[in-house]
Amino acid sequence: MPTAAASEGSPSALRRALRVLEAVSDAGDGVTAKALARRLELPLPTTYRMLGTLVEEGYLVRLHAARGYGLGYRVVDLYRGMTDPITPPAPARELLAELHVRVGAAAVLAVLRSDDVVVAHTDTCAAHPGPDEAVGEPLPAHATAPGKALLAGLDAGRLAGVLGVGTGALHPLTPHTLTDRRLLDRDLLRVRSAGVAVEVEEHARGRAGLAVAVPGGERASALAVVVSRADFAERRWELERAVRETAGSLARHLGGPGVAASG
Repeated sequence: MPTAAASEGSPSALRRALRVLEAVSDAGDGVTAKALARRLELPLPTTYRMLGTLVEEGYLVRLHAARGYGLGYRVVDLYRGMTDPITPPAPARELLAELHVRVGAAAVLAVLRSDDVVVAHTDTCAAHPGPDEAVGEPLPAHATAPGKALLAGLDAGRLAGVLGVGTGALHPLTPHTLTDRRLLDRDLLRVRSAGVAVEVEEHARGRAGLAVAVPGGERASALAVVVSRADFAERRWELERAVRETAGSLARHLGGPGVAASG
């Protein structure tokens, strides 16, 4: 018969602890042990033990005034450990800020991290919102301009790994999302030929995006702008020229040789 210490160190106990951590994150500061136990359908003593361990390790904090729990500061360390390696240097961030102001559009830098296209940096404002995904979060590669710009540079085997294998791998986000692999492959051929990726209401209703791959660098990356669909229809070529020009400057700060601007 396993001891209590052994059972609490088992994979199932680890999964329960992770669910507790996720539930605290979802509920926000001040959630109680009883509420967590009900939500996760766990015995209250087990919930208290897991909460105690997570507090001891710094992943949760006991909020005495609220008489509940909240995320601890070790979670911040985990987040930084993931985002710091993909965060561009200051000169590159300044270029995104300049692009945002110059063309009046959200500027987004995305990178390929293993098999995910991930947001590395955004420069946005209330008037020019970007993608809902935060820095460090994956973008749906098949439905976003930076995703397509990066997909277009992959060989067939790598492309399959990033897109996922099997029916339903290309999830619909709007009625305009390309969910047929043959149609997506055709779109990626256009991206390779033109050197620019475009999406119109494939990721979110009312929004459009345009992106180019940033050549060179230690990590594959793409620069994009996000605007309203109406704005995109009126300024598509202006936006493309600006993105190409900025990508050329950005490449120097990311270790690449630069990219020629379109005529």
